[in-house]
Amino acid sequence: MALLLWLGVSLLASSQSSNVKNCHLGCRCEVENFGLFDSFSLTRVDCTGLGPGTTMPIPIPLDTAHLDLSSNAMGPLNDTMLAGPGYTTLVSLDLSSNHITKISPNALSKLRYLETLDLSHNVLESLSPSCFSGLPLAEVDLSHNNFQEFNMDVFTNKVNGEPVSIDLTHNILVSFSASLLGRVLHIQSLNLSANRLSSVPTLTGLSLRHLSLDGNPISHIKEGAFAQLKDLIYLSINGLPDLREIEPNSFKGLQSLQVLDLSNNPKLKTLSSVVFSGLDSLQELSLSGSGVVSLPNNMLTHLPSIKSIMLGDSIHCWRSQKQGQFHRQLGQLQRDEVLNCNVEGVVL
Repeated sequence: MALLLWLGVSLLASSQSSNVKNCHLGCRCEVENFGLFDSFSLTRVDCTGLGPGTTMPIPIPLDTAHLDLSSNAMGPLNDTMLAGPGYTTLVSLDLSSNHITKISPNALSKLRYLETLDLSHNVLESLSPSCFSGLPLAEVDLSHNNFQEFNMDVFTNKVNGEPVSIDLTHNILVSFSASLLGRVLHIQSLNLSANRLSSVPTLTGLSLRHLSLDGNPISHIKEGAFAQLKDLIYLSINGLPDLREIEPNSFKGLQSLQVLDLSNNPKLKTLSSVVFSGLDSLQELSLSGSGVVSLPNNMLTHLPSIKSIMLGDSIHCWRSQKQGQFHRQLGQLQRDEVLNCNVEGVVL
């Protein structure tokens, strides 16, 4: 029965692919129907790894919404490689693992509906300030490239005022300033992991909600380093091999922060309670894999909303209420809130 079902699904998929007009011989084209009575449809095209000598642009159906062109050794991206029929309706485009060394200023200019762009695992060192001009981009992946610097002006010409999510994971970025963001002040997600930042970049004034600084050679976090990021709800400072000190009030101003990841920082040994000052909304704190094995007794006064704390290799502490004593005149006294841990002897 399972075999028959599998054969049926396979035949349906191949039938869909073969019935899609203008589907390149080496690609897989699928039509996805949705909406009331399947009144809407979009075409998803997978042209991964077509091999050397493939002529660009590859013919694709006129109503293509999602296109995967990864692993095609495209090299430099010129003005004609993405300018064929069907490309103007793209919503997402995967150009990862293509040995792309540069992108001409108008290479993406025809993709006026593009929201998601994957340029990861290429060899880009810079981008033309106008290469994303006019595109309604919401998410861009530039991880695993060769950026030593990055000019955020490439994102200043977004349309409709939509937020932009930028991923710069695993580059060799050595400097970053929020001033380069120009008019992109509604950016909500920024990933600067695995670069060469030696200090927390200046991000004042941005409406970020997610920020990752994992894997950077930051050794010292100064007071007020994250000031003005009042909308941030998730902050990851994970895997910093040189991080030794976090000054008091370093996180002050993060009034909306709910998750703080400080795990895998082996040289971080101690933290004062004032480090957590201002984190009124923090619910989860992770220090697992770090050098911190105990926390100040009065830290709960700075973390009124905390629910979970992770320490060491396997220490998990959670907030609970300590049973109050009964007084004959006053009745049941108010119960105090404490942190209970799954390992005895942990000082909190």
